[in-house]
Amino acid sequence: MRRREFASLLGAAVAWPLLLRAQQLGKIYRIGILGTVSSSLSARNLDALRRGLRELGYIENQNYILEYRSADGDGERFPTLANELVELHVDLILTRGTPAARGAKNATETIPVVMAAIGEPLGVGVVASLARPGGNVTGLSAFVTELAGKRVELAKELWPGSSTVGLLNNMGNPVVPPQWEATKKAAKVLGIEAVLLDIRSRDDIPRAFETANAQHVDTLLVGIEVLIQENRQLITDLAAKHRLRAIYASKEFADVGGLMAYGVSYPDLYSRSATFIDKIFRGAKPGDLPVEQPTKLELIVNLQAAKALGLAVPAALLSRADEVIE
Repeated sequence: MRRREFASLLGAAVAWPLLLRAQQLGKIYRIGILGTVSSSLSARNLDALRRGLRELGYIENQNYILEYRSADGDGERFPTLANELVELHVDLILTRGTPAARGAKNATETIPVVMAAIGEPLGVGVVASLARPGGNVTGLSAFVTELAGKRVELAKELWPGSSTVGLLNNMGNPVVPPQWEATKKAAKVLGIEAVLLDIRSRDDIPRAFETANAQHVDTLLVGIEVLIQENRQLITDLAAKHRLRAIYASKEFADVGGLMAYGVSYPDLYSRSATFIDKIFRGAKPGDLPVEQPTKLELIVNLQAAKALGLAVPAALLSRADEVIE
């Protein structure tokens, strides 16, 4: 048998059980998504979700469809968007971020909610515990509080002479204040000052950079939050304009010119959320499925941005990078 024919037969053998299972499911599921940004800006995450679902026998427009709703950077829109999905009688709601998860939970007590990523699942009115969430919500944590302090350590490693770091984040999001506390604690240990750059709207962002200059911030730490995600290009552009070393919380910022990113892999979380969706569609109760922690962290270094700043990235950092953009 020729190699090409064998490969075709092997591919068919692998695909057949998945297609058979898809047919056995017997209905077209409607999955609502509460996204922080537009579907085009979240394309890598959505592609990862589709891959995860496909591996479990779900094929878009054959046995499931997606209903995407974007907050477009405004977390206050989530309650209205969640109600829209409830009125569409979706079978499940997938969320990203704390405001989205809270919006979905407040909108329905019966439709299952899977958190593709939430900064802090406990203490924000979403789940009772990690082991037994209870209610109709489960999913994955993005570990943001723990990683906030790690970025302070990276700032010192990136620039040993760093004396003042600034945290750019939206304190109006309930998941953010613990990140500020973690940032201050890590900075104190390293003997450097931490400055809070609180933003609540797009107009606050340029002013925050002016404050950073006035406070002599030498390294900027950028959180991951609905307002920040929507304005990723503006923030990376302003960091370059003000010649600030900046460390971001996800790869999407390095992809648009950010100097460095360290955080969870959000596409990986979206892919893993497919397993929760599958279990729920097969009869599991969300409240019985433990909330899971991230398993994939990534360090991204953008050498183009470093060159523009005249910055030599330490070899030790480069050697640990999961990806180097040249």
